[in-house]
Amino acid sequence: MNEVSVEVLPLRVDAAGTWRYRRLITPLGGESPDQAARRGAGVRAGDASTVVHSTSWRYRPQGQIVLTYAVCPDPDPHLPATELETIRLARGATPSSPTPDHVHLENVVAHALRHLAYLLDHDPVVGAALSGDIAVALESLSREPAEAFTH
Repeated sequence: MNEVSVEVLPLRVDAAGTWRYRRLITPLGGESPDQAARRGAGVRAGDASTVVHSTSWRYRPQGQIVLTYAVCPDPDPHLPATELETIRLARGATPSSPTPDHVHLENVVAHALRHLAYLLDHDPVVGAALSGDIAVALESLSREPAEAFTH
């Protein structure tokens, strides 16, 4: 039997465009992954000012499935967070082998940001929730060609 956990990445950006993140892990038990992510981040259902969005999943050799949620803006911006130094996506070796050899947390955060940037452009509900420095930082990110990212 596989163990499922929910990874929550509260994301924030400062006026200079520097992204920071926290990582929270919560078990999945008796609730939906969305509910677990909201509980882990301390976000109420129906909160129109915070995006809670499933952004990826990955399988670990120990039999663990990790469901990742981006939470933006970070509901607790006063807590310590890690600076995202580069936006570097992890990629599989071939189209039929999508799982990269190594996935680091920074790669997962970068993927989450790219996902939010896409949603900012294509999902009016997300677009309405993300504003100010966050929207500016995501807009510049979403406009960069994929080739601009380090492989």
